[in-house]
Amino acid sequence: MDLSVNSLFGNIPPQIGLLSNINYLDLSINRFSGIIPPEIGHLTKLEVLHLGFNGLNGSIPLEIGQLHLLREVALCLNQLRGSIPSSLGNLSKLARVYVYNNSLSGSIPPEMGNMINLEVLHMDTNFLTGPIPSTLGNLTKLRELHLFANKLNGSIPLELGNLKLLSSLSLYNNNLSGSISPILSNLTELIFLYLHDNQLLGHIPDEMGNLHAMHDLKLSGNQLTGPIPSSLGNLTSLVYLRLQLNQLSGLIPRSLGDLMNLKVLLLSYNHLSGNIPIELGKIQTVDLLPLSANKLTGPIPFSFGNLTNLVYLRLSENQLSRKIPLSICNATNLSLLILSNNSLTGNLPQCLSYLSIGLSVLNLRMNILSGTIPQTFSLQSSLRTLDLSENQFEGTLPQSLVNCKNLEVLDLSNNKIVDKFPAWLGRLPNLKVLTLRSNNFNGLLDFPKVSHLFPKLHILDLSNNDFVGPLPANLIAKLEGMMNGQDGQETQKKSLYMRQEAGTRFYEASVNVTMKGKEIRLERILTIFTTIDLSHNSFQGNIPSAIGNLHFLIGLNLSHNHLVGPIPSTLGNLTNLEWLDLSSNKLSGRVPRELDDLSFLGYLDLSENQLTGPIPQEKQLSTFMGDSFRGNPGLCGTPLRNTCPGDAQPPPPPPSFFLENNTRKHGSMFDEKAVMIGYASGIVIGMSIAYVTCEIGRPKWLASKVRIVERRGAKWMKKPMQKAIKFHAGR
Repeated sequence: MDLSVNSLFGNIPPQIGLLSNINYLDLSINRFSGIIPPEIGHLTKLEVLHLGFNGLNGSIPLEIGQLHLLREVALCLNQLRGSIPSSLGNLSKLARVYVYNNSLSGSIPPEMGNMINLEVLHMDTNFLTGPIPSTLGNLTKLRELHLFANKLNGSIPLELGNLKLLSSLSLYNNNLSGSISPILSNLTELIFLYLHDNQLLGHIPDEMGNLHAMHDLKLSGNQLTGPIPSSLGNLTSLVYLRLQLNQLSGLIPRSLGDLMNLKVLLLSYNHLSGNIPIELGKIQTVDLLPLSANKLTGPIPFSFGNLTNLVYLRLSENQLSRKIPLSICNATNLSLLILSNNSLTGNLPQCLSYLSIGLSVLNLRMNILSGTIPQTFSLQSSLRTLDLSENQFEGTLPQSLVNCKNLEVLDLSNNKIVDKFPAWLGRLPNLKVLTLRSNNFNGLLDFPKVSHLFPKLHILDLSNNDFVGPLPANLIAKLEGMMNGQDGQETQKKSLYMRQEAGTRFYEASVNVTMKGKEIRLERILTIFTTIDLSHNSFQGNIPSAIGNLHFLIGLNLSHNHLVGPIPSTLGNLTNLEWLDLSSNKLSGRVPRELDDLSFLGYLDLSENQLTGPIPQEKQLSTFMGDSFRGNPGLCGTPLRNTCPGDAQPPPPPPSFFLENNTRKHGSMFDEKAVMIGYASGIVIGMSIAYVTCEIGRPKWLASKVRIVERRGAKWMKKPMQKAIKFHAGR
C-alpha cells in the first residue's frame, strides 16, 4: 500500500495492525503526527516499511522486532526520541535501515550486529551516545555506514576493518578519540571516508595509500600530528582531500602532484613547513587550493600558472617570500587570490589588474610589496574586494579603479601613497568600505556637485593623513548608506557579514578600525557596521550639522584635528551611535544636552578642547568618568572635581533612576535603555571582536557562544529600525 506524498495528516490509526496480509506500506512524505502504533508489529508479512518525512514522535516501538520478513525500514526525518530498540537485532533479513534526522538517544544496541544481511545503515543526525559497537564488524555485507552528527565517543572499532564491501564510512561530527587504525586500509572498496570534526590523534597511517578507490577523504578538524603520508599520492581516483585544521607537520609531499583528478586540496591551519612543491602545478583539475596558516617558506611556485581551472588560491599567513610570479596570471579562472600576511616583495604584477576581469577578491595585505599600483584596471572588471593594505606602495591612485563597478571593499591603508582625495571613487555604485588611513593623502576634500556620491558607503576611514580645510559637508549630505541603512539590511537577509562567493566557497572581508579608542581587526564586517574616522588630520572649521542625518552611524571619530565652534546638537539624532571621539580639537561652547539622549553610547571622549559650562548628567552622560571630559578648563560639574558656579558643595545626588515619585519617569526610561545598550552593543561590537578570536575555529566553546549571539542578533536586526528609533527618541 503506497500512500506517500498525499498531504495526509493526523495520527496513524492502531487499526493499521488489521492489514495483516500487506507486504509493502509507504506513508512517507505526509504530515502524520503522534506515535508509531505498536500494532504495527502485527503486520508479520511486511517487507518494506516507509514512515519517513513526517512529524511522528515518541519512541520506535519494540514490536517492530516482530517483523521478521522486513527488508527495508525508513523512519527518517521525524521527531522520534528515546533509544533504538535492541529488538531490531531480530530482523536478520533487514538490508536497509534509515533512522537519520530524529532525536534518538542512548547507545547503539550491540544486537544490531546480528543483522547479517544489512547493506545500508543510516543512523546519523541524532543524539546517540557511547561507543560504536564492535559487533558492527559482523555486518560483512554493509556498503554504507553513516553515524555522523551524534555524540558518539571512544575509538573507531578495529572490527570495522572486516567490512570489505564498505564504500561509504561517515563518522564525522562526533566525539571520537584515539588514532586512525591502519586496519581501515582493508576497506579497499571505500570511496567516501569522512572522519572530520572529532578528536582523533596520532599520525595518518601510510596504509591509507592502499585505498585506491577513494574519491573523497576528509580528516579535517581533528588533532592529527606528524607528516602527510606520501603514499596518498597513490590515490589517483581522489577528487577531494581535506586535511585542514589539524596539527600536521613536515613538508607537503611532492607525490600529491600525481593526483590528476583532484579538484579540492585543503591543507590550511596546520604546521606544514618548507617550500610549496612545484609538482602541485601538475594538478590541472584543481579548483580550490587553500594552504594558509602554516609555516611555508620560499616562493610561490611558477608552476601554479598551469592551474587553468583554479578558482580559489589562498596562501595567506605563511612565510612566503620573493616576487609574485608573473605566471600566476595564466590561471585565468582565478576568482579569489589571497596572499596576505607573508613577506612577498617586488611590484604588484600589472597583469593582475588585467586578470581582475575575472578576479573577485585580490588580497595582498601585510607583505613588503612596493612600487606603484598598476594603472590598468579593466572596464570588464569583476573585482569586489581589493586589499593592498600594510605594504609600501607609493605614487598616486590609478583612476582606472573607477572601472571596477562591482567594487565593495577598497583598503589601501598603511602605505606611502601621495595623492589628493580620490573623489572620483564616489562614482562606484557598490562601494561599502573605503579605508585610506595612514598614507600621505593631502589637500582639501573637494567633491563634485553631483546627486550621488558613495551611495552605499558604510565605512569611511581617512585617518592619519594630511588632509586640510573644512570637513566635507557636501559629501556627508550624500552618504545614503549611512542615512537609511537599506543596503545593510537587505544584505544581511543573506548573511550577517559582508561576503563574496566563488562557487562553493566564500570570502568574508576584514578591516582594521579604531573602535572605542583602540585599534582592532574585524575578521568579519557586519553588514550593519557603519563608521566614519577622519582623525589625525588637519581639518579646520566647524563640525557640519549634516552629520546628524547619518542615523545608522555606529562610530564617529573626528579627534586630533583643528576643529572649532560648538558641538552640533544634531549629533543627538545619531541614536545608534556607540562611540564618539571629538578629542584634541578646539571645540568650544557647551556639551549639548542632546548627547545625553544617546542611549547606546558606550564610549565618549571630548577631552582636550575648549568646552565650557556644566556637563549634562540626567541620562547617558552620567555613566562616563572624568577622563571623557579632561582638558577642558571651562567644564564643570560631575564627574569633574570643579563645581559649577552656584552649585552646592555636598556630593551630587544619586542618579535619577534611583529617585522616587517625581523622577520615576526618567528612571524607568534609563532602565529600559540600559538593557538595550548591552544588547545592541553585544550584537554590533561584541560579535565582531569575538570573531577576531573565533575565526580560526578555536576555542570551540567560545565560538559556540558567539554563534548563539549571532542568532539572537539576526532576530534583532530583522525588527524595523524605525520602530527602534522611535522607542528611544519618543519618550
